[in-house]
Amino acid sequence: MSALAPARRRSTLLGLALVALVVATALATLTMGRLGMALTDLPSGIIEVARGEATGKARFVLGHLRGPRLLVALGAGAALGASGALFQSVTRNPLGSPDVIGVSAGAGAGAAFVGLLMPSATSIVLGSVLGAALAVGLVAVSTGTGLSNPMRMILAGIGVSAMAYAFTQYVVYVVARDKATVLSAYLNGSLNARGWDHVATIWIVLAVAVVPLALLSIPLGLTEMGDEVAASLGVHSGAIRRRAVVLSVLLAGGAVAVAGPIAFVALTAPHITRLLARSARPLLGLSAVTGALLLSAADLATQQVPIFDGLPVGILTLAIGGVYLGALLVGEWKKAT
Repeated sequence: MSALAPARRRSTLLGLALVALVVATALATLTMGRLGMALTDLPSGIIEVARGEATGKARFVLGHLRGPRLLVALGAGAALGASGALFQSVTRNPLGSPDVIGVSAGAGAGAAFVGLLMPSATSIVLGSVLGAALAVGLVAVSTGTGLSNPMRMILAGIGVSAMAYAFTQYVVYVVARDKATVLSAYLNGSLNARGWDHVATIWIVLAVAVVPLALLSIPLGLTEMGDEVAASLGVHSGAIRRRAVVLSVLLAGGAVAVAGPIAFVALTAPHITRLLARSARPLLGLSAVTGALLLSAADLATQQVPIFDGLPVGILTLAIGGVYLGALLVGEWKKAT
């Protein structure tokens, strides 16, 4: 039996468990509460919505209120999970996340600014991706060592995040004061009032990213073993990392475009996945499923838990993720000493 067989079996079982939890969360989202669908009516309701024939409660709940919101949560969570896994692999550090190094803040600033000038789904995605790319570039230049020094990267990311936040607040309260309430909710990370255009946007981004993610998975794992080992196996580490960063920016930008800068899903999903799988490899697919689970579960909490009622989901993930980040930092400092 191959030495890798137990690890593969563990990853397979973990994947099945995560998918089962995602399905359970999705069913709870669609059926819980006063406006929830009856479980027995759900299959026929979904078919009617897919055919464009839904009426009454099925049309309202599945077609407008909860269906698009759930699909955006799953898609954005998956994109953030995969994006975080890519960044953590590139930096070889669990703190290497789009949230921590300012990518999400840059994407939010780009989306808000471009969205005001050209309010269409395509322009918002482009603005978000360009903002994320600019943030990565600023971090890489500010550190003096690119993305290779985690602590410098985090410090530079804090500065870039602050600049992006200041710019965004200027846009909200000076340039677009009449839209401040809507923009503020978006910039806190909100899934309220998501529509089918948002669903199409994030799932198109994911569809574009699937093949590159599959092609990068093995080479990224080899780069984590060291550049010399990777080179001996025919892998050009620099080129692989650049492709991973570009793909990560695309995924993070797509997620921010449809849901705002939701904090810490990209940080926690890959780390939780590696802990559960007991693997040092970049588990890109599993991290995406974990991200989808985390964001959909957090959004379910904002809909059904009274103390979180009406809260933008990004505020809840920020609170939970902040504690998680603190624990990670303590762990890294202990390793360093």
